[in-house]
Formats: sequence, C-alpha cells, structure tokens
Amino acid sequence: MRLNIFIVALTSVACLSASAQDVQETFSGTRVLNGHSVETLKKKTLQFRIEHRFGDMLPGWDASELAQTWLGFDQAADIRFAFEYGVTDKLMIGLGRSKGAGRPYRSLVDGFLKYRALIQNESKGMPISMTLVGSSTLSYMKASSDVTQIQHFPKFAHRMAYNAQIHVARKFGERFSMALMPTYVHRNYVDANDLNGLFAMGAAFNLKLSKEMGIIAEYYHAIHDNTVRTDNHNSLSAGFEYSSNGHIFKIVVTNARGFNETQFIPGTYSDWANGEFRLGFSITRNFKL
Repeated sequence: MRLNIFIVALTSVACLSASAQDVQETFSGTRVLNGHSVETLKKKTLQFRIEHRFGDMLPGWDASELAQTWLGFDQAADIRFAFEYGVTDKLMIGLGRSKGAGRPYRSLVDGFLKYRALIQNESKGMPISMTLVGSSTLSYMKASSDVTQIQHFPKFAHRMAYNAQIHVARKFGERFSMALMPTYVHRNYVDANDLNGLFAMGAAFNLKLSKEMGIIAEYYHAIHDNTVRTDNHNSLSAGFEYSSNGHIFKIVVTNARGFNETQFIPGTYSDWANGEFRLGFSITRNFKL
C-alpha cells in the first residue's frame, strides 16, 4: 500500500514538473524561412549559417526556361554567410555578409540583437512567447557616379537601413505553432517615389510531421500607399525542414530574393502569379563553446 502511494506521489510530482517547464522549439531554429523566428540560441552556442537563393524557376510560365536555367539553379539570386552567438539563453547577436539581391543594393553586411522577453509556460500563466529583434544592414558596394541613382550614396549614412520587430508566437500541442511579427523597416536613402519608413505585418506557421521534419510557411504584408510603391509585392514563402545532430536544413520556395528584413520586406518585386518564384536553402551548424 505504501509503495502504491509512493508511486502515485512520484508520478504526480513528475507531471507537475513537466507542466511547469517552458515550451521548447516553438519554431526549429532562429529563422522561420527568410525572417527571424521567436527562438534564440542557448548561452555560449555559436552558430554558422549558409543561405542561398537561386533564380526564378518559371518566369512568365515559359517552359523553355526549364532547360535554359534548370529551374533557376544557374542563376544565384543571393548568398549569405553568418555567425550568430548566444550571449545568454535569452540574448543573442549575429553578423553576416550577403551578396545582395541587386535592387538596389549589393555587398551587404548585416548585424542584429535579439532578446527573448517571454517564454510560453501555461503553468505560470504565460500563453505566448515574445522576442524583440533589432537589426541593420550596410552596403559597401562601390558608389555609382550617376547622381540620379540610389547607389550614388551622397552620404555614408545613406548606405544603411534598419529593422525593428516584435515576434509573438504560440505552440499548440506538440506539432503546430503560429507567430505574428509586426515589423518596421527604415531605409535612409530611397527613390523619390518610395518611402523611407515602412510598416509590415508578418505571419508564420510550423507544422511538425515528426520530431525531425516539418512544413513551414511565412508571409509579410507591407503596409503602404499603393499609389507610391506600385511595383512591389509581398514576400510569401513555404518550405520543408529537417533537423538532426546539431544541423538544421531548410528548403524554401519564395518570391523574395534577399535575406534580411530590410531587403525582402520593401524589396520583393517578383510575382508568384507570373511564375516568379525560386528555390533556396539554408544550413546551420551549432558549436558549444
């Protein structure tokens, strides 16, 4: 009898301890697809990232492009390498370099700070996770001699752009997560028919097929006057992820070319309806320091 009581008590304590734990892996990795996720790296974890975007798969739905560019694999739209580091379990920093999508910038260096302000924990009355992100990009491309071009860069500050985000996410059970990402992007130098400041609302979900595999989608809706910015499109991406032994591998199909929020939110000009979407991938490797 005493043994039975002891087992019941031990099981109850174990259940209470499990329910008191913070929710883990709302999303797999610190990125959803193009943009940040609510996740941060653990303390003293160094992550190396490689990200790649190819060219349009079927521009204009022209089947002849299949053979000419092999679904866009012959055309590298953008490439990024980065190192990111967990200062604490809630604070991380990162520094990366990308080729740049080319409209209008190339040769980009980006940096960011990311802080996990809230962690979902039902037993503590916290139904959501929340993370704050601040980032910036700097173009060091050669300045154009044409004073009518953005790339003329009259001042050094004109080479810079900034991004601020709030990530609010919730994990529903073991397999499904959703997030909202209100975002503000500011570019110091833009065309006369463009806007320096731009708000956007991002949304994402992650559906786990198993412990290692999942399906992800991400969308950013830019909020602006359509009579001012007439040739822009919203970034829409879908992908597949596989994680194993410190690696996370993601395949993405997207109409965005750039990686940073300062690039793909204001600078997506490709239209899914016209076959202007491309394949891409990212690979990450974590090192415990």
